[in-house]
Amino acid sequence: MKVNNFTIRPIRPEDTARMAYIIREVMTAHGASGEGFSIHDAEVDDMYTAYQADRSAYFVIEREGIIYGGAGIAPLLGGDEHTCELKKMYFLPEARGKGLAVAIADRCLDAARSFGYQRCYLETITEMAAANRFYQRYGFRALDGPMGATGHSACSAFYVMEL
Repeated sequence: MKVNNFTIRPIRPEDTARMAYIIREVMTAHGASGEGFSIHDAEVDDMYTAYQADRSAYFVIEREGIIYGGAGIAPLLGGDEHTCELKKMYFLPEARGKGLAVAIADRCLDAARSFGYQRCYLETITEMAAANRFYQRYGFRALDGPMGATGHSACSAFYVMEL
């Protein structure tokens, strides 16, 4: 899928190190590097393998062989079989404001529907104001607290969408 000269495609093994860099770069820039943040999830260092699991998918945004971001879906840890989580949606500044968030979210949620999920959960921090505005405009509904058992105790904003 092409969007503004960027390609959205499934993650490959060779994308793993670049995605780990992007996740750490973006999270650190937003002050989300301490205990309780997803920056410390084991999957960050092997995104390709993590998203080969059943009912999981991860997509990257690429232009001219360079990865600029990505997002994925996977079963919500501690959730029911009908709920997935939109995970690790991060973009470098060069990829922001180009319609890529909508395109990759669409791709993730299409995959979620094809896996039989009925709802999608996500969590973030309130300090990522642009991301929170995007999720609300996209159709996610704010929740009062977390769902599942992600282990991300530092998150402060929670959303769900019926698929």
